[in-house]
This record gives sequence, C-alpha cells and structure tokens, in this order.
Amino acid sequence: MDLNAYFISDAHLGIDPPGCVANREARLVDFLKSIAGKASHLVVVGDLFEFWYEYSYYVSRDHFQLFAALSSLVESGTQVYLLQGNHDFAYGNFFPKALGVQVHKEVVLDIQGKKVLCRHGDGVAKSDYGYRFFRKVLDLPLNRWLFKQLHPDWGMALARFVGRNSRKYGESRIIKMDEYLDWAGNAMQERNCDFCILGHHHVPGTWNVERGLVASPGDWMKKLTYLQMEAGEISLKEF
Repeated sequence: MDLNAYFISDAHLGIDPPGCVANREARLVDFLKSIAGKASHLVVVGDLFEFWYEYSYYVSRDHFQLFAALSSLVESGTQVYLLQGNHDFAYGNFFPKALGVQVHKEVVLDIQGKKVLCRHGDGVAKSDYGYRFFRKVLDLPLNRWLFKQLHPDWGMALARFVGRNSRKYGESRIIKMDEYLDWAGNAMQERNCDFCILGHHHVPGTWNVERGLVASPGDWMKKLTYLQMEAGEISLKEF
C-alpha cells in the first residue's frame, strides 16, 4: 500500500503579518513530525521563507527546529523537495548537503502511478511581466555578489524591509486564476503529467481542466492548508 504524499506552500516564515496564525512555524514543525513514517513525499511548493539567502558560514538560528524536523523526516524515508519561490529563490547547498532536502525550481514526480508537476507559480501568469523583469535583475550575478558583501544581520533587515513593501503591493493585486490554469494545462500536456501543483497566489483549491487536475495548497499563514495525495487522488486539508 502506497504511503500518502503531502504538499504545502507559502509559509513565508520570518514575518508575522496581521491575521496570521499564532506560532505557525511551531505548528509546521508539529505537522512535519505528524507525517513522519506516513509520507512517501513532501513537497514544499515555494516561499517557505519570507526571505532566504545563503552565506558561506551563516544560517539563520530562528529556524533550527524546522531544520531538525525536515532532517528527521528525510531520515524516516520521506523524499522531501523544496521548490524555489519568488521570496526564497537564492538557495545554495545547505538544504541538500546538511538536511538531505532536494531543491528545485520545478520538478516532475512519479507518485502513486501519476505524474505530478510541481512549481511555485511565480511568473507563469501572463500579466506578471513586471515581476519577471524584476526577478531577472535580482538574479544578476553582480547583484547577488553585492548583497553577499552585507553583514547577514543587515542583509536580512534590508530584505524584510523590501518584503514588507512588496507585500503591500501584492495584497492589492488581482489574482487572474484563468492565467494560472491555462499555464498549468499547457505545462501538463507538454510534460505528459496528470496533475499540476502550484502555489504563489495563496488560493487553496483544486480545479479540473481539460488536460488534468490543477491544485494549490493555499498558504501556511492564515489557514494552515495543505494537499494530501492518497490512492492517486488529491484533496485539500487543514491542519
């Protein structure tokens, strides 16, 4: 009998905006502990952190319990995948090397006889052209190098300041779900997949499209929702 697979997204750990569940990082650690020995796969579908940047000799101590829970989950036999989001795209080798967690921008997994495409979802909407340009600027090697010259405490403070302002802009944007569904349908056809899991827009749900099923875990901020895949079917749950 196949073990279940789980998908979570958009925890944005490191900040506590108004309306968020109290102690949600501790609740996430509890969730990870609860699926140990029961999960074949865990996919974190991007934006686990509000901001992530890896220095050569620095890792944030604020997330120590989370790191330990992820490592224990890997040791229990679960395949754990961490996808790059628009807030935490600058991963290095800490998660794969220290925790055994695989890092990808996009991944296609064979789970319970189904092919599942997983991607955070930033930039896939056609109307997201402004973000696509901004992301290219952030990804320039020179800009990455310049940021690394900052002391980690200063760098984190700067990143959270920028993040707070970008969040205010993001809260006012209109989610054009049809653009996400169109992209997912085309991507499933191109990659010969049955399911597509997207995050980014924070809207939990499942949608049947012509080429398969599109699903979103929602976010781990205000609802603590996640997706569970059991016997080849995906359903939305709340922790």
